[in-house]
Amino acid sequence: MINTILLISAGFISLALLLSLYRFIKGPSVSDRVVSFDIITISSLALIALIGYISGRGIYIDVALVYGLLSFIGVIIVARYLERGI
Repeated sequence: MINTILLISAGFISLALLLSLYRFIKGPSVSDRVVSFDIITISSLALIALIGYISGRGIYIDVALVYGLLSFIGVIIVARYLERGI
């Protein structure tokens, strides 16, 4: 039962990843692309954590944490650049 729920959630996360990738490529403005990039990183974080839980390896959670911190810093840098330049 729990494996079925985990696989369904992996499917939804993958769908969110693909839809945000489409918005990243097709996005009419730069701010749309920044938001879709943030959604892509959040979706991939959730997918990495889900894979770590399914496989029973705790190192994936550490990788997801570091990836989340780096993506947060990246989004902040891009937002500052778009707001007034660096």
